[in-house]
Amino acid sequence: MLFATPSLTSDDHRVIDEIEALRTEFRHQLAHPRRWEGQLRRSLTAAAVRGSTHIEGYTISAEDAETLIAGGDISPDTDEATRNAVTGYRDALTYIQHASGFQIFSWDHTLLSALHFMMTRAADKKVRPGEYRTNGVWVSGGPNRPPVYSAPNPEQVPELMDELIHWLAEGDLDVPALVRASMAHLNLVSIHPWSDGNGRMSRAVHTLVLAREGILAPEFSSIEEWLGADEYNTREYYGALRDVRTSWQPERDAGSWIRFCLTAHHLQAQEVQRRFEAAARLWFRLERLAEQHRLDERTVSALYAATQGHLRRTTYQAEEALTRDQALVDLRTLRRLDLVESVGHARTQRYTGGPVLRKIRTEVHAEVHADLYREPYRQP
Repeated sequence: MLFATPSLTSDDHRVIDEIEALRTEFRHQLAHPRRWEGQLRRSLTAAAVRGSTHIEGYTISAEDAETLIAGGDISPDTDEATRNAVTGYRDALTYIQHASGFQIFSWDHTLLSALHFMMTRAADKKVRPGEYRTNGVWVSGGPNRPPVYSAPNPEQVPELMDELIHWLAEGDLDVPALVRASMAHLNLVSIHPWSDGNGRMSRAVHTLVLAREGILAPEFSSIEEWLGADEYNTREYYGALRDVRTSWQPERDAGSWIRFCLTAHHLQAQEVQRRFEAAARLWFRLERLAEQHRLDERTVSALYAATQGHLRRTTYQAEEALTRDQALVDLRTLRRLDLVESVGHARTQRYTGGPVLRKIRTEVHAEVHADLYREPYRQP
């Protein structure tokens, strides 16, 4: 027996409609590709990776997360466990991005095992990447405190996973995708089928359900960034899980969990909407700046990356199809004009925005965040 999908309230349906309206707007915007779109996609993917792993205690800077997504080298000061966790989650999310369009796809044990292996393959051998646990597990409530959650006995795991996989393929297909994804998340994290990585896997499967439903590209539909954005959101996330269960109690009502997830999706959609607007405004102003300095149009992508703090020669060279020498000449010119500043050395060298770019970014941020975010369950 799994947690059953609860009946939706009129407020739930209203919030879902509002999220879908925002996503319809995203689809229209994505139908007309813009030069900044690739960098925005990479930024959203990096934020999802960073957010989901941060929840588990693996902290990495936004700049290093962007670098990892672009395939670059991150700071050598990053400890091995964090590097492995973030790299593993990046690989799993990259797979999910591609799986959204697979013509042949099926929910099965091997799929989930492979995703778990990608995430945890570099972890301690006790984790047994890709294999279901054979021991009892619980979620710690902190030092000298009782556990906040006790998972079902290991003997129940194969049967419960069979039931979940069958439901993923055929269950509640008439339910809104946002709700199905949220219930997949709840059931998987509650079964807790692996010795470690259950939270990351549950959030990834949440995103994969939405991806397979064709909602939007995973980087635009994931709530992982929002869940790990700060300690307040993360505490709310754990609190929402505790409200539904402290042990394997699938007979309990999951309505409060659905409300929490829909709130997270609505707020993240508002954030993505602002990212779109900020990217468009920022690119326009950087085009004007490039014209003012008689720079080649291609340098606008370098200026844009620098305002985000992650301009690298290799990435710029690849995106603009330049030779190494051409890329170096452009970067030297931007440095000479004090538009960018160098940080780090050799393989970890990157460029951030100089005073002019920082001012432009601050102005754009203030403009797009002039209005407060709206709590979706509070009527205006």
